[in-house]
Amino acid sequence: MISHIDVSTVLKRSVCDLYSNLVTRPTGAAVRIGIEHHLDEIGDRALAVLDFSHVGLLDFSCADEIVAKLLMQYVSVDNPRREVYFVFYGMNESHMDAIEAVLERHDLALVTQLADGASQLVGMVDGDQRQAWEMIGQLGSAWPSDVADATGMLPECAERTLEKLWRRRLVIRQESGYVPLRRSGSSRVNGGEGTSGNPGVIAS
Repeated sequence: MISHIDVSTVLKRSVCDLYSNLVTRPTGAAVRIGIEHHLDEIGDRALAVLDFSHVGLLDFSCADEIVAKLLMQYVSVDNPRREVYFVFYGMNESHMDAIEAVLERHDLALVTQLADGASQLVGMVDGDQRQAWEMIGQLGSAWPSDVADATGMLPECAERTLEKLWRRRLVIRQESGYVPLRRSGSSRVNGGEGTSGNPGVIAS
């Protein structure tokens, strides 16, 4: 299951129709709960695109309540509630200032995608993880042996690194190998309705 969640729409439904800014911790908590309710309905394995395109301000407290707490609940635990992957879309520079601060504080990382389709790995990752993540993006689909051959990593290091990236939900593990997280096309549905398809890519 693939779902596009317009964070601004969740904000308006959860707090006030007139709001476009994510400020104060109670506001962030209300929006996160709204997102969690949607995630509870979309199945045990899903790719959620969180779209911040129409969000004005994002302060540290809301970044902590929404971004960090979602990642800690679905990603940064030994037994997450379900297999949910996140792509963060529509981030501007001011959003990223707050988000990078909370990622550093909690030792987290995430994938964000720019309007031109380029993906970025943001947050706390080591050199091997970043190198392997970038290679998966270049190859499109790969096994540890492919990453080892392409990067010069030892095979056991490549296998261990990709396992860590998958457990952090920074890549998807499929029958065809590890694949990158991507948002593509225009399958946008406001408020969180989803479409099914390849969990690595949102199709047009």
